[in-house]
This record gives sequence, structure tokens and C-alpha cells, in this order.
Amino acid sequence: MTPDELAIRKEMIATCHKMNAAGLNVGTAGNLSVRLPGGYLVTPTGVAYERMTPEQIVAMDFDDRYYGDFYPTSEWRFHSAILKARPDANVVLHSHALHCTMLASCRMDIPALHYGIAAVDGDIIKCSGYAPFGTPELSVEALPALEHRKACLLGNHGVIVLGPTIPKTFQLLQEVEFLAHHYIGTLMLGKGVMLSHDQMQVVLERYKTYGKQPGEFQRAEAPPEYQIIPPERGGDRLP
Repeated sequence: MTPDELAIRKEMIATCHKMNAAGLNVGTAGNLSVRLPGGYLVTPTGVAYERMTPEQIVAMDFDDRYYGDFYPTSEWRFHSAILKARPDANVVLHSHALHCTMLASCRMDIPALHYGIAAVDGDIIKCSGYAPFGTPELSVEALPALEHRKACLLGNHGVIVLGPTIPKTFQLLQEVEFLAHHYIGTLMLGKGVMLSHDQMQVVLERYKTYGKQPGEFQRAEAPPEYQIIPPERGGDRLP
């Protein structure tokens, strides 16, 4: 195990602790995988996060072989399927976040009632059909629900989010759970004003540079409010 891989394993465990502490999961229900060259790391099955050690994180390859003395999570199949199908994703995080799971149990999508839904690269969070946990059929349900997006609900089950790094994927889980909670609240009020397709296209375009700092995109690609005017003196000015 290289020092870099050990650091990833430790970060995975710390993220699982944080997920439960934040109320985004209960017990050992959730699981996490991180892409490596030729395969991925995934959390083990049935091991409480407070007892999990870096050595218990399971290494797997894309031929569905595992290495070491511990079995991977029972959901390893959809981790493998998603990482194979989505080269844009390096991290797959699954949880039973309460509000997401409530909607998943009603087989309800999350629509564009809040512009923050653009964080998943779409204007809807789809809910998949149901399949028993740990089965190949669950992967068949999950992949179409994700499509090009970074999140989906799993019918009568929970939520999956994807991302480029562990911190960004955890942040997206927080955002999706907020959107689920927000949607349930609008249903309780008996109304909600849907953002139109055109309105969401504007938001999706703006999300391409949202949260980025200089160096993460070319200045010419920045949205108008961040296109820098050459300063007369001193530092860069915003228009």
C-alpha cells in the first residue's frame, strides 16, 4: 500500500464518519468508492465506521475481483458499474439520507423547484425503479436514472451521488439532501413554482464556472461578473 493510497483510505473512513455525524446516513447503510488506476477502493460490508481501519478498505479491479481479507460492500456491483460507465466520476457515494429516502420510497423525482438542482448537472434528480440491494438488477436500475447527471434516488432505497473528489462528492450529498428536504416542504405547503426549462438552462450555464477560482478556468471563460478589467493600478478590479 503506497502512502497516497493509505491517505485515500483514511479519507474514506473520515468521510463515512462525517456522513453519519451529519445525519446523512444511519449505521453501516452507506458505502463509498474511489477510483484508482485499473480499479477502485470500496468500503467493506458490515463494518461499523467507528471500528473501520484503512486495511479493511477493499481494493477491487474492473473484472470484479477483490483483494485482501475483507469482503466489499454488498453494493459493490453498482459502484463497479457506475465507475465503468462514467469516466467523469472518480467517487461514488451512497447513503440512506432521510429526506432522499422518503422521496425514493414514494418513487418521486426531485424537480427544478430550486436552482441548486443544477449542481447535479441537470434540471431533475430522477428516481430509479426498485431492485433488491446488492443485486445486478440494482445497477440496471441506477445507471439510467443517473444518465449524464451526478445524482439519483434509488427506488425504496436511498441516494447515489458522484463526483471528482471525495470532498466535492460529500458536498453534493449534502446539497441533494437539502433539495429533497426542500421539495418535501413545498409539497407540505401544497404548492411550488417550477423553474422553466429556459430558466434552468441559464443556471446550468452559470454552474459551469460556479465556485471556481482563478487558475481553475481561463479568464476569457469566466462569467461576465468575473471577467477582469485591466487595472489602472493595483490589483484586478471587478466590473
